[in-house]
Amino acid sequence: MKIGIIGAGMIGSTVGKLWVDAGHEVRFASRHTEELKPLVAKLGERASAGTPSEAARFGEVVMLTVPLMAVPALARDLAPSLAGKIVLDTGNAYEKRDGAAAAEASRHPHGSAGWAAAMFPGARWVKAFNSVYFKTLETEAHRGGDQVGIPLASDDHAAMDVAAQLVRDAGFDPVPVASLARGKEFEPGTKPYNTGMGGAELRRTLG
Repeated sequence: MKIGIIGAGMIGSTVGKLWVDAGHEVRFASRHTEELKPLVAKLGERASAGTPSEAARFGEVVMLTVPLMAVPALARDLAPSLAGKIVLDTGNAYEKRDGAAAAEASRHPHGSAGWAAAMFPGARWVKAFNSVYFKTLETEAHRGGDQVGIPLASDDHAAMDVAAQLVRDAGFDPVPVASLARGKEFEPGTKPYNTGMGGAELRRTLG
C-alpha cells in the first residue's frame, strides 16, 4: 500500500519505518524536505520524501501527524487532495503548545479529531496512534504475547478496518471503537493515554 505521512516527527518517522519494514511504500513529508534525506536513505527504496501536497496525492492512506495548531493551514492547502482518502489523525490538544486551537478543539462535541475532520470534507477520518509514546512504538513493536494496544475511532467502518490492518502490520494490536467522538476516551488526561497498555486491558478499559 502507498502511505503518505505528513509531519515526519517522532510518531511519523517511527510508524513510517515500521510500515516500510512491513513492505509498504511510504512518502514522508515536512516543511523542510531536505531534512528527510537521512531518514529516507536509511529506510531504502520503499521510502521517499516530498512536500505535504505530494504526500497527500501519493498516499492511498495518509497519516496526519502535525501539531494541532498547524491543522487549519494544512486544511486550506490539502483538503481537496484528501477527499475520499483514509486519513489517520494522530493529533492531540495541548494547550501550552497549541494555544487557542487546543481550546477550540477540546470544546468540539466530537473531540479534537472531530474538530480536525470537519476541515477536510469527504476525508475518511480515523483517530489513531495518538495515545502511545513514540519510544514505546519504537521498542515494543511485534513483541510476543499481549501486544501494545492502539485504539482507533472512526465513523467509517471500512476505513477503520484498513487502519486496523496497518496497526497489525506495524506490530501492534488494534482496538477499534465505533464513532469518531469516542476518540475523546483516549486523549491526554484519560486512563489509556501514554500508558502503553496491552490490547486486552485496553479493550476492558474502552468497553
